[in-house]
Amino acid sequence: MNNDVDLKNSCDENHSTELNPKPRDNGNPQDTNAAESAEESLTISLEDFHLSSSAKQSLDRQNSRMITEFKANKLEADARKNWDLFYKRNETKFFKDRHWTTREFEELTGSSGEKRRTLLEVGCGVGNFVFPLLEEGLDMFIYCCDFSARGVQFVKQNPQYDEERMKAFVCDITTEGLVEELGENSVDVISMVFVLSAIHPDKHKQVFRNLYKVLNPGGILLFRDYALYDMTMIRFGPGSKISDRLYSRQDGTRTYFFTTEDLHNLAEETDLEVSENTVVQRRTVNKKEGVDALRLFIQSKFRKPSDLVKR
Repeated sequence: MNNDVDLKNSCDENHSTELNPKPRDNGNPQDTNAAESAEESLTISLEDFHLSSSAKQSLDRQNSRMITEFKANKLEADARKNWDLFYKRNETKFFKDRHWTTREFEELTGSSGEKRRTLLEVGCGVGNFVFPLLEEGLDMFIYCCDFSARGVQFVKQNPQYDEERMKAFVCDITTEGLVEELGENSVDVISMVFVLSAIHPDKHKQVFRNLYKVLNPGGILLFRDYALYDMTMIRFGPGSKISDRLYSRQDGTRTYFFTTEDLHNLAEETDLEVSENTVVQRRTVNKKEGVDALRLFIQSKFRKPSDLVKR
């Protein structure tokens, strides 16, 4: 499968792109798994990105009817319930396995010498990230956690689940629960792929702080998520916008759209070093739905300084 593969090429500094997708409210928690193909993929700067007039109009229409403060607070309070209901409806059928991860994040295939490496995947869902890694036979122990108890249950029910190679657990990564479960300086690699966008931006800094704590000195955080002006952002209709760049889908799950500055600031505020922080552009084609539009993702890598003394 190559739905999520990005073959990144160098992009001319003056390259500009116009986005003109068909506006439509998106009810899916993540549609990167639609029937799509990657015709091109480039790294770009959002400063050189030009919205079409129809895209600008779509964004203006979103402001005509905003989600009320009462409903926004309820969405926050019901976040866990909404994700449990999502997995109850879709079970393991919604997301496709991510076989592209070792191509995009070569750090997953590295070695730490004689020591067996440890990976933490946050927001594991039903295991579409971790099980392809197990199939590749990587020499690492995998911890994976999710906000949804139902999602974690599906991971444990998978025939590939092997407690000698992995451990799945329920965790709210915005709390101290992650550190309590794993301890400080306990993992070599952390993956966070299309996860932070589902969390309210007020809690993003705390998430990074918690990840920093469990990451070993010299360890790396691998990140990928939605970028500002991604097709899905433009397609939201009135009544979906909570606040700047934060939206609610029809099923009550939420999504936030990032800039590279957002991630740079989060890293800086939590003492992580930035190794990579780019916007990846990819053209998506879904013939069934008549979609031919550009996708925009943030792809970043952050490292915990290696000169820290491990406890």
